[in-house]
Formats: sequence, C-alpha cells, structure tokens
Amino acid sequence: MPAALHVITDVAGQVWHDNFELSGTSLPLGGSTNWAVCQRRLRGGLSDGVDVVEIDNGALKLEVLPTRGMGVWRGNFRGIPIGWESPVKMPVHPAFVNQMERGGLGWLAGFNELICRCGLSFMGPPGRDADFEGHPILGELTLHGKIANLPAHRVEVSVESDQPGRIAVTGVIDECSMFGPCLRLTSTIETTVGSNSFTIRDEVTNLSAKHADFEMLYHTNIGRPFLEAGSRFLAAVREVSPRDARAAEGVDAYDNYTAPDASYAEQAYFFRLIGDAQQRGLVVLRNAAGDLALSLRVSLAELPCFTLWKNTAAEADGYVTGLEPGTNFPNLRSFERAHGRVHSLAPGASRRMSFEFAIHPDKASVQQVAEEVQCLQGVTTVAMSREPLREYSPAGK
Repeated sequence: MPAALHVITDVAGQVWHDNFELSGTSLPLGGSTNWAVCQRRLRGGLSDGVDVVEIDNGALKLEVLPTRGMGVWRGNFRGIPIGWESPVKMPVHPAFVNQMERGGLGWLAGFNELICRCGLSFMGPPGRDADFEGHPILGELTLHGKIANLPAHRVEVSVESDQPGRIAVTGVIDECSMFGPCLRLTSTIETTVGSNSFTIRDEVTNLSAKHADFEMLYHTNIGRPFLEAGSRFLAAVREVSPRDARAAEGVDAYDNYTAPDASYAEQAYFFRLIGDAQQRGLVVLRNAAGDLALSLRVSLAELPCFTLWKNTAAEADGYVTGLEPGTNFPNLRSFERAHGRVHSLAPGASRRMSFEFAIHPDKASVQQVAEEVQCLQGVTTVAMSREPLREYSPAGK
C-alpha cells in the first residue's frame, strides 16, 4: 500500500492541528493496531508554545520537538527511559533562549534533549571565524549554531501499512538570513511497528545563489540507566585523541565511566571509526551488568567524525555522556576549515546524513552487539594519542 501522508503543520498553507492523533484503531500497520502518533502543545513557563509529536510504535516511544529543530526530547522502550536528567527540566521555547548571552554560551539554557542537532552553518564553541573577520553575520559564532532553536514550518506524518509497518515524522526548518547563509533542513525520524530502533534521515539544502559553509553534529545524550559506575563505551576504532589537556588526563580510561562526582570537569575525545562493508560505524554504550545497552550505527561516508563527550558530574548538574557523530569535529569553524572538514554546498546542492539508534534490553542482545564491535575491530590496532593532536584539536602541538 502507498504511504499515507498527513500534514500536521504547514505555515505556508495555514495548517495546524490543535489535537492531531493517528493510531492503529483506524489504520493497522504491519498487521498491528498497537501504534500511534499524536501532537500536543506545552503550556506555561519556558515551555509555553513548544509542540511535541509523540511517536509510539507499540514498544518504543519518542517525543520529537518540531519547535526545537526536530530534536528528540526523550524516549522510552518497554518502560526503560532513554535520555538524561538535565538541569533544564522541560523543553525551552526558542523565544526564551538568547544564544548571545554568557559569551555566546546561551544555547545551554535550552539544552536537555536526547538528540539535539548542532549546526547548520556552524557548530562548536563560541568565537570568531578568522576567515570572516569583520563580517557582522558570518564572523561571530555562538555555541553549536542555530538549528536547535529554530522551529519547523512544515511537519508531516507518513505511514505505510505493508510489513513491517513504517511510521515517519518529517519536519522542514529554514536557517536563513539576509546577507547570510540560507540552508534548509528536511529531517525524517522513522521507525517500524514493534521495533527496538529508529533512524534519523536528514537532508540539508543550500537555498542561496552562493556557496555556503555547512556543519552538523548530532549531540546524542544519555544518562541512567545506561550510564552508571562501570558502564563501558564500545566502538571499533582506528584512531582516538583527547580534545584538550583535561581530556588527556583520562585518556587511559576514555571508555570507562564512574559514579556521579560533583567535582568532575567534562572530557571529550575525537575518533575515526572503522566501517563495515557498507561503511557504517558502530558505537555502543553498555551498562555495568552487561544486560542493557544502546547503539548507534553511523554512515561514515556521511558522518565521518565522531566525538565522545563525558560529563559524569553530580546528578543535579547533569550526569550524562554524549555519543556524537558529525560531519566534522566540534571545533571553531575556522580551525575545521583549515583542516578540510568544513563542507561547502554549491547553490541548490544538498547533503544527506543518517544514523540508526537501537536499544538492546537483555544480556543476549547486548552480547551480540558487543561481539559485532569486536568483529569490526578485528586485528586493527587502535592509534591512541596521549596528547591532543594538532590535526584534530586547537590544543594540539
């Protein structure tokens, strides 16, 4: 059966549903009635006006935020929470996020998602792009770009009733400015009925008549119950290097996690992953007992750079780790450009990116994905730098 398309929001067509719901009671998918997609709008406080689209495939639930760049707020798989406890407890409407405040770190005032995009024209730390010195728009960069604080102007749901029963939510967001970049993100989050996984498929298009810089990082943030003392990060790796001197202090234990520590200062590591026959990298976060894990399968042709962020601070301050595939590393854009990692989109050109997120809820499935990592690693020796490398980090020598 062809896909059935339902428009939830379309600013150009003046379409918006106060109470949208589509479920298996009216349309069985893959032979199942146990699924639903619905939209609600949050009211009150800093969340006022934030739209939430909930996708429920019968086993896995995801809450998507069209108002916040099509980020994924949180998830739940058969009672297992997926996400983290940020000091920012509820989604924050972009109107209440001043990205220029605190020296360009204002982005952090809205940071609480399971998956938060960083980009599109820049990401990484705040600062000035030396290649655009004096340019009032292109030269001044805030933390992690604009896309996470831009709302979708079109949102639609697509379902296919044939096996295995596909559910997809697509949002379209424009990051445009007069005398600046004009980029469009078309983002699709899709899953199948009863599945333990979902896939993000994004396409970024340059709407301008000029070439445009493009960067993207998927800030994928995980806390309990996956993260705890004794949790392990598993990945098939060619190369790993610390971002800075602080990360170098813990390089021997980059793949191990500790209990919450109020004195902990964040650490980050840069990776080159090993791909399979389809050039997909695989990373896993496994709990201490080895009976619960999550994995990311990443297209290395599309997202060749990977960052591991560790922030095992006190629970109240955000006990979290970030598994972050990207088009480049999260450094200042001028540094990444100098090392050939900033992508230039020609007028009208597009770039696609995708990765799959899966939950492994028992010892057997965790063991299976861990063995897959080992198989990918094979006899390849990990090139591990004990100090930052100049190729990957401004802190390198």
